[in-house]
Amino acid sequence: MQSAASTVDPAEVAKFEAMAAEWWDPNGKFKPLHMMNPVRLDYITRQIAAEFGRDLARPRPFEGLRLLDIGCGGGLLSEPMARLGATVVGADAAERNIPVARIHAEEQGLSIDYRHTTAEALAAAGEAFDVVLAMEIVEHVAEPQGFVTTCQQLLKPGGLFVASTINRNPKSFMMAIVGAEWVMRWLPKGTHDWAKFITPDELSTLIAHAAMTPVDRKGFIFNPVSWAWSISDRDLSVNYVMAGVKPA
Repeated sequence: MQSAASTVDPAEVAKFEAMAAEWWDPNGKFKPLHMMNPVRLDYITRQIAAEFGRDLARPRPFEGLRLLDIGCGGGLLSEPMARLGATVVGADAAERNIPVARIHAEEQGLSIDYRHTTAEALAAAGEAFDVVLAMEIVEHVAEPQGFVTTCQQLLKPGGLFVASTINRNPKSFMMAIVGAEWVMRWLPKGTHDWAKFITPDELSTLIAHAAMTPVDRKGFIFNPVSWAWSISDRDLSVNYVMAGVKPA
């Protein structure tokens, strides 16, 4: 078992601590995530429904499933998962994110177990989940393989792991750093480190080496004309998402 803080990068945590109060401002520093959230939710809900045989047309289709949103931030994904019936634990290494998430959930009448903790600490405590979400976090940890392996340890047999991140290539540098941070100023400069971006093949290898089976990958595409995001089966050149399953 790894130490409780082995994959946490303190410098990365500090970046998000500084922005914690803005999580629920759709025009603030997390505007890109607010804009991307509908496609993230579409992908996640479809993957969960397919893996666990749930009907998304039914009310609270994820009833009975225990879900971990690791790196939950202010709860942009935890809240809709709770509304869909899942029992949600939202965990974040950035302490200031947790009260923001708790207050917003209470205002929405949602019961979500938010914790200032790490994936390693949860694994050491013997926590187990049907679904682990690691969205926009793999590129911020100190040791990606250790982090993905810990996520696998947190899954029940047959559990689903979903991770999204950013590809590493010249286009992603232009779009995610020059475009989002320097030109559009959607994010503070330095939010992302291009050298820590992960290619789809690398993430697939991380998942496989963590004793999970990669089962799906898609791209998240931003259209500057329609000013909207969509899901692509082929274009994983910048933002993308991948799903893996722990053997039953």
